[in-house]
Amino acid sequence: MNLTVRDLAVTRGGIAILEGVSFDLSPREALVLRGPNGIGKTTLLRSVAGLQPAEAGTVTGAEDRIAHAGHSDGLKAMLSVTENLRFWASVFGTSDIEPALAAFDLLELRDRMAGTLSAGQKRRLGLARLMVTGRPIWVLDEPTVSLDAASVALFAEAVRAHLARGGSALMATHIDLGLAEARVLDLTPFKAGPRARAMDEAFL
Repeated sequence: MNLTVRDLAVTRGGIAILEGVSFDLSPREALVLRGPNGIGKTTLLRSVAGLQPAEAGTVTGAEDRIAHAGHSDGLKAMLSVTENLRFWASVFGTSDIEPALAAFDLLELRDRMAGTLSAGQKRRLGLARLMVTGRPIWVLDEPTVSLDAASVALFAEAVRAHLARGGSALMATHIDLGLAEARVLDLTPFKAGPRARAMDEAFL
């Protein structure tokens, strides 16, 4: 089942930043969003993931199928690596965390408290959460932040394996992950003019 976005418009701070964004994301496909800093990649991804409302347009095929990874790693500092993954597995109704530990080179860290990990290790653990959700659509906002070259390669391989299993990925990243399946969507043509949302007038 495709993820379909049609004529999406999103705002930040009451100002329209993107409008008319349309694309389809099919199983086994990755779509990379590009554009200058501040154009609205994060806001668009959050709207697609259902974390904030869009100003206009539609998103179909997303219902209970998206796993989102943003700037926060979503970790509980006082839980171990294993306990963090088990927590998220229980939230999403899955149970097997071993593939996620192996894929992100966390096996030797499994008993470490998340709060004691380095920034890169925390990022790997945060991304490993995607694998225990069991959800087919990964929505990723700058997923390689804090990762060294070896960890970026691990992440790219995890995405590649996810696509091979029939999943899909929508991501904002400036890193070339070497994914032959990836298409690129430049958001620059969808940049909106600076105008206030009409509905904000109700709060003035």
